[in-house]
Amino acid sequence: QVQLVESGGGLVQAGGSLRLSCAASGRTVGMYTMGWFRQAPGKEREFVAAIRWSGGSTYYADSVKGRFNISRDNAKNAMYLQMNSLNPEDTAVYYCGAFRGYYSPASRSSYEYWGHGTQVTVSS
Repeated sequence: QVQLVESGGGLVQAGGSLRLSCAASGRTVGMYTMGWFRQAPGKEREFVAAIRWSGGSTYYADSVKGRFNISRDNAKNAMYLQMNSLNPEDTAVYYCGAFRGYYSPASRSSYEYWGHGTQVTVSS
């Protein structure tokens, strides 16, 4: 089993930045693909970004390309999401997930494990 815990959410003004962290425990996630999804009130959970186990391949939703950066530190069993130029449309609960295998990193159904989420609120 893998336990994931997100942190770093909060309230920020439009144009600001936040850095989310996802700490893994229970197993080393060095061989897992890890990703971030988000869910706004009344909306489906949507893909944000993902990174393969080696860190060599990253994936982003079009809505965050050029503003968000995903990274990981396998030695620390952790993943990060640097979010810049935030806007109110980025307001959501952000979840980290992990899975093994070569499934689509943008598909919610690929993920075996999920954290409980961290709230990000961007004020205008």
